[in-house]
Amino acid sequence: MTADEAIEFIRKCGVVLASGKGPVPRLTEAIVNGPIKGSWWGHPGSHQIYAILQTVADSRDVLVCRLVGGKVTFVHRRLWPALVRLAKRFPPDWIAQVREEHTPAGRHVNREIPFPDWVPADVQSQAANMSETDAIAAMGALVSSQATPARSRRKRQTPEPA
Repeated sequence: MTADEAIEFIRKCGVVLASGKGPVPRLTEAIVNGPIKGSWWGHPGSHQIYAILQTVADSRDVLVCRLVGGKVTFVHRRLWPALVRLAKRFPPDWIAQVREEHTPAGRHVNREIPFPDWVPADVQSQAANMSETDAIAAMGALVSSQATPARSRRKRQTPEPA
C-alpha cells in the first residue's frame, strides 16, 4: 500500500485507528494487508508502516485525533462536518487534533490543538447547516458505540515546553 492508497482507505472507511484495537479498521493492518501480532514496530514492514503513517498524519484531508476510545484515530475530511456537529457527544480531548513535533533535542512530542481551534471555517459552516440526524447517519455506529457525555476518559498530558 502506498500513502495515497492509505489516504483513500481512510476516505472510504471515514474513521480508522492507526493501530489500536476497536470497532473500526486498523490502518497498520491495511498497509501490510493482514493482521499484525504484537506491536507493528516488530513487523518486517515497520519502516513502510512508519513512513505511511507519517505521510497520512501530514495530509490536509486527515484529522489525527483520539476519537475511538482515546486511541490514535484518523478521520477523513468528508466526516469533519458530522464530527463537528456531534462534538458535544465526545470528550474534548478525543476530538483535539494531535500533531507530532520534533523537538530540538530530536525527540518526538505530541501536541494537541484543542477543538474547535483546528476546524476550518468551511467545515464549521457545513456543520452548522447539517442536521443532527444526518451527522449521526454519516458517523454511523461509531456515535452510539463511542460517544459519551463530554468528559474525558483519559488523563490529559501536558506537553513539554519547547
